[in-house]
Amino acid sequence: MSPSRGKKPARTWRPSASSLRVRLILGMLTVDTGCIIVSYMAAAGLRGVFANDTAWIVILAMVIPIFVITTLNNDSYAATNLRDPFRSVARGLQAYALAISAVIFIAFCLKASDTFPRLVVATSSAFAIASLALGRFLFVRHMPALIGGNPFSIVLLYDSGQPIPRGEFSVVIAADSYFDPDHHDPVMYDRLAQSLSGADRVIVACSPERRLAWAQALKGANIQSEIFMPELNVLAPLGISAHGDTPTVIIANGPLVLFDRFVKRSFDVILASCALVTLMPIWILIALSVKIDSPGPIFFSQIRIGRSNQMFRLMKFRSMRVDLSDGAGARSTSRNDDRITRVGKFIRSTSIDELPQLLNVLKGDMSIVGPRPHALGSRAADKLFWEVDQRYWHRHAAKPGLTGLAQIRGYRGATLYEDDLRNRLQADLEYLEHWSIWRDIKIILLTFRVLLHRNAF
Repeated sequence: MSPSRGKKPARTWRPSASSLRVRLILGMLTVDTGCIIVSYMAAAGLRGVFANDTAWIVILAMVIPIFVITTLNNDSYAATNLRDPFRSVARGLQAYALAISAVIFIAFCLKASDTFPRLVVATSSAFAIASLALGRFLFVRHMPALIGGNPFSIVLLYDSGQPIPRGEFSVVIAADSYFDPDHHDPVMYDRLAQSLSGADRVIVACSPERRLAWAQALKGANIQSEIFMPELNVLAPLGISAHGDTPTVIIANGPLVLFDRFVKRSFDVILASCALVTLMPIWILIALSVKIDSPGPIFFSQIRIGRSNQMFRLMKFRSMRVDLSDGAGARSTSRNDDRITRVGKFIRSTSIDELPQLLNVLKGDMSIVGPRPHALGSRAADKLFWEVDQRYWHRHAAKPGLTGLAQIRGYRGATLYEDDLRNRLQADLEYLEHWSIWRDIKIILLTFRVLLHRNAF
């Protein structure tokens, strides 16, 4: 059947989508204005001016219309912002901040500062910010139940043989039977427009060679249009940029911004220096014990993979016999490993053997918190780590750490199975994506809880 002469695909989404959208906007507007009104009334009551001073009512009467106009202008009620609770909250708070700023500016220009109820406005604003954030979050989170259904329609168009994206769709259409983007026919474009009428988004699953044709066909459809690209799951782009007039895909962010790097490095140097001074008696005691227990050097050094996939030499207290040491790290340490000395068993079970890495931190090879560095020959289920998961190299975008998110989650010890590595890798990538100095502090505090761990051997 020719795409130009085929029948229209059956439309299965509810005809009440437009009424649901009206309910959504009116409901959100009611929540917004209600939160602001209640906040001002509560603040006036707390200040004891609810009935004997009308200045706060005048302020409220000015804030409400300015707020409504601002929300309409900053797309607070747009579908893209009402599908995400956090984006919805951000838009609402932005609108209120602009509204109250405009009212204060008007009061200043009219020289009404003598009668301006500063404390009432400040208290009201604090209440309004809290109530707006909570009200918008809960409304968007429970929107289908509150308005009687999902007002957003998502259409999937797919070519035969193409993988279908996961997720819920209002309508799924086999495009081959009705539309051919390579066939520039007004009838076909009209049928496409009618099929997408009332939808909020359309997602196309097609072969790579057909993507340009579909993009051209949908650019004039007046609907948010997207093309499914499963290879992005591997590429994992972070955004879109451009070099000159040519668009590029951002696949890595690079280092932290200068201020964040300064904060993290300062934190590392201060903490490592204090720890070295405080723990010096333990250092001396462990050094003597290692030397007396078995012949060989006090420290053990091993090549590890560090930031930017550059290799460095990691320091530890020696815990194994010199003649049985594994410099490449191909053999994972087992619970009753015959290579471990008597002192080595103790310092490994208490993680004391890791203390010399404070020197690596001061040198700049490591950080206090970050993905743990691995030896070159480390294996999981007899496979090198990077053979188990190609994302392994992504974890080296930051300095390796003495401790990390994987460690406080209990992912340590021998990697006997591939999932032993994947669990650690997932935690490391999560750490890189959501870094903050506060999270570093939290990880350090939680590390004390897992210093004595069943997998520490």
